[in-house]
Amino acid sequence: MTPASPTPPRRTREEAFDRFALIVNGPALFNAIVTGVETGIFDALSEGEGPTLDNLADRVGVSRQKLRMLMFSLCATELVERRAHGYWLSELAEEFLGHDGPDSWRHIVLGWQRIYYPAFAQLTPAILSDSNTALAAYPGNEPTLYERLQHSPEAETVLHRAMSAFTLQSMPGLLAHADLVGVGHLLDIGGGDGTTALALLEKYPDLRITILDVPSMAARAAATGHERVEILSGDVFDTEFPEGVDAVLCSHFLEVFAAEEITAIARKAYEALVPGGPMLVYGFNASADETAGVFSSRLAVYLTALATGRGMTYPAGDYEKWLSEAGFEAVHTIEDLPYEHGLTLGWKAH
Repeated sequence: MTPASPTPPRRTREEAFDRFALIVNGPALFNAIVTGVETGIFDALSEGEGPTLDNLADRVGVSRQKLRMLMFSLCATELVERRAHGYWLSELAEEFLGHDGPDSWRHIVLGWQRIYYPAFAQLTPAILSDSNTALAAYPGNEPTLYERLQHSPEAETVLHRAMSAFTLQSMPGLLAHADLVGVGHLLDIGGGDGTTALALLEKYPDLRITILDVPSMAARAAATGHERVEILSGDVFDTEFPEGVDAVLCSHFLEVFAAEEITAIARKAYEALVPGGPMLVYGFNASADETAGVFSSRLAVYLTALATGRGMTYPAGDYEKWLSEAGFEAVHTIEDLPYEHGLTLGWKAH
């Protein structure tokens, strides 16, 4: 089992206030970043010319007064720097927001603003009613956001573009520690649009992957058209897993479920595996004492208020317990991976 993490030193009052100030002012600064993306400011600054306020106003078509306010806010985030009379992107902003590639944080912040954050205002009623009350904003009568988004294709595209970008941002942790050498057939449960599968196929040229996901996501995965990808469309609990797979992966998937559901999935995976085959669980881990993790806590609020109304970001020890209960051996977790991620592994007995 994963040992408990040491207790971090207590913050000074000044440090605690600085963190508090950042949190309570965060929504304004976050939306300033989104506006910077939507108005083309990050595009303009990524050219590295250090435009003045007047030059930038002409380039992006925003009034000087409004742009002055926005640039003040962006400088307060420290993503934009003002040098003399010109503006420049910080090194981190250039890396994260200075391009529009599939892993760009532009897609992530747009998805969070349009899908995640409006739902967070519903956290109190969601907790008091024990239901994902923010789901009422979406048409349909299905119990989860992922099912209802089939009625809102534009919103579904925004969300899954954001999810795919974040998957790519966190992918190095999985690629570095998931040893799939010698694995011929991998079952990717909840594989979404195929982002993870494609990265694994690029690294392992002899690998074949079956992606299992709900119909709307399975259709997106099928659109990749990769010859070594097979699609299994259906519900994880009702759909039969292919028999004799060499490995099973759950990446950014099990968080949406309650404990008994995760154990049931692990048991189905155990039955599907060949003797000695591994199950890999990759995703967010709350700290062992459930007191730390800003990315993880954001996801937990999203799941509670909107996505499913159940599940949360679990500590690694929980996954280890559930895999052990399902029969897996040598269960352990590789921790401290990018974005508060961990990789929990267990093997079916020979």
